[in-house]
Amino acid sequence: MSRHPGLVAALAAVALALGAAVGFGLAREAATADVAGSPTEEFVTTAEPEPEAPPPPPAAPGPLAEGIAWPTWGYARERVRVSPYAHRPPYRERWRFRARQLLEFPPAVAFGRLYFSNNPGTTFAVRAADGTLAWSRREERCTASSPTVAGRTVYQAYLNRPPCNATASPFALDGAVVAYDAITGRVRWRTTMIGPTESSPLVSGGRVVVGDWRGDVIALDARTGRRLWSYRAGGRVKGAVAQSGRRLYVGAYDGRVYALDAATGRLVWRSEGQGGLLGRGTFYSTPALAYGRVYLGSTDGKVYAFGAASGRLLWSVSTGGYVYSSPAVWRRTVYAGSYAGKLVALDAATGATRWERRTSGPVSGAPTVMAGLVYASTLDRRTVAVDAVTGEPVWSFPDGSYTPLVADRDRPYLVGYTRVYALDPRR
Repeated sequence: MSRHPGLVAALAAVALALGAAVGFGLAREAATADVAGSPTEEFVTTAEPEPEAPPPPPAAPGPLAEGIAWPTWGYARERVRVSPYAHRPPYRERWRFRARQLLEFPPAVAFGRLYFSNNPGTTFAVRAADGTLAWSRREERCTASSPTVAGRTVYQAYLNRPPCNATASPFALDGAVVAYDAITGRVRWRTTMIGPTESSPLVSGGRVVVGDWRGDVIALDARTGRRLWSYRAGGRVKGAVAQSGRRLYVGAYDGRVYALDAATGRLVWRSEGQGGLLGRGTFYSTPALAYGRVYLGSTDGKVYAFGAASGRLLWSVSTGGYVYSSPAVWRRTVYAGSYAGKLVALDAATGATRWERRTSGPVSGAPTVMAGLVYASTLDRRTVAVDAVTGEPVWSFPDGSYTPLVADRDRPYLVGYTRVYALDPRR
């Protein structure tokens, strides 16, 4: 018989508690095992995401003759991040532009100019031919998004006033969306937002749609900036809104994905990631829409596929690290980066891994597919291109951090940590 029955009883209680905790944890983690997908359920094979280059505009004087080459983040409203232009390395540098501060998001390209903003809030219009400055505007607000060009207008979303990366409650901060004349830089309108926004604008149907840190998805009139409707999600909305048909899709920091009616903002469906022992991950990733599905990454380390019509979870795949990366989708393959320091290529129908490629550092930003290559940037400031089918390395460049490149008919433009480079394909 023990000389310390109280101690034995206490140890037994601790053991039972630990056993219960371990059992609970195993049960929770078993519930979040990867979900294998089906090649037939809500998979529309005819919806191939192969964006086409915009046709040249009617003859017009000056820069208007160039038209709009890359209108928005991800190129198309579906945000599939596939270039319609077919440039391939090797490249030689044509020019570089020093933005002096962090460039987290890529330019829009239109009218022979690149439009982009640095982190402290200066928006630049840089001539594509030679890298010279056409105009710049300082909004005195932080920026973490790409502009969108529609018509002759550049729409840029802004966060709070400096200091950037403020930790104050989103309810104590505001933001803004500003519309600039693309040729002159003149402000057409400026709308102060109740919450900071780092959502690259979606422009469609006469509306400019962004999300904000308060959890609102907001539609503004594209001509006047007047608020048309809003929808309150359950967490911050930091990514961009994607559109397919009459529906908008967006992820939020409550770990849920929302489908909204584009005209009214009415909720169509709401779904969520799987979660784990510490709860659901958050969706910073912007959805990519293809094959009747919604693809996006989560901070729980997974890439998800949901049915665009139903919101049903169709598959999930673990990557071993945060997935802030917004996927690219091309030829029935989903490409995404992971903080585990790798690129993954997943079967768009089933989620099966086609290949994984280790990278020199974590991949935070979205990849871009162009001419059969996947481009991605790593947080150790390097941009790589790998074969889209095999994952084999093809080319690399010693700059870049969050986002790789955009392009027009003449060349690609690579986004470095504080610089933009024009690259001419070697002939």
